[in-house]
Amino acid sequence: MLQIKEKDLNKIILIGDRVLIRPAKPKNRTDSGLFLPQGMHKKEVLYSGYVLKVGPGYPIPAIAESDESWKEKREEVKYVQLQPHPGDLAVYMQKNIWEIEFNKQALIIAPHSALLMLIREDD
Repeated sequence: MLQIKEKDLNKIILIGDRVLIRPAKPKNRTDSGLFLPQGMHKKEVLYSGYVLKVGPGYPIPAIAESDESWKEKREEVKYVQLQPHPGDLAVYMQKNIWEIEFNKQALIIAPHSALLMLIREDD
């Protein structure tokens, strides 16, 4: 697990279609009250957590307008925006994620394709 010592979350910039997630704590009891053995939650296929930051999205290639030579040519990158917003509860697959430690807290960097569902309280 990568450990980052920086203290300010605002200095983190996610690249492309990545999402920074604070995982929800796994249940240590069953619904009937039995304690689960340590590591039992690792066998689950789906996980959930809260979105902290979102990358800019999928880059769109710049369209060259060669027929209009009078226009100024700019190589401005545009992005297709991602669906998650900070504060959303995300349900994601464990596959293709990266775990990091930031301010002594375990965080997840997941690609947009690993997210299955979002629960948003307010619009």
